[in-house]
Amino acid sequence: MVSIEPQGAEVAADWGNLRSPENYLGYSRTSGFRSPEPLATATSRTYTVPPTLPLNGWAISGDWMVMGDSIRLARPLGRIAYRFHARDANLVMRLVASDRSVRFRVRIDGKPPGDAHGADIDANGAGAVNEPRLYQLIRQTGRIDDRLLEIEFLDPDVEAYSFTFG
Repeated sequence: MVSIEPQGAEVAADWGNLRSPENYLGYSRTSGFRSPEPLATATSRTYTVPPTLPLNGWAISGDWMVMGDSIRLARPLGRIAYRFHARDANLVMRLVASDRSVRFRVRIDGKPPGDAHGADIDANGAGAVNEPRLYQLIRQTGRIDDRLLEIEFLDPDVEAYSFTFG
């Protein structure tokens, strides 16, 4: 008999600590967008992250193109910030050009995630998008509180579709 144990993002959600719903990032279905600049649809624009975000609020900084179902980074060093309350934070991403990967760095409350890193990043927060899929960024242990997740992309040409939490 074979026993299959779920791993990474396959592990069931921590329903007792889940206060952040799934959120799509394109203009047609998103909620909680808090960059001071209004969403410019289907054209590149420079955005900034405000000094604070409310729970389930998110913002972007850098040059992004906001499309109906996703956001696309136009230049290096773009960032997504999201305040969430859950054990896990996941992001669906894909490459615009499949000939190279896109490096990124994750911070939680301004610091490397350490033991709270997800299956797709290391303890220092380093990861890379190399195929279209859901990436597990954070897997917390212990007490779950509101946290600020920041993903900084070191390379352009990545698309982000939706955050899921567990």
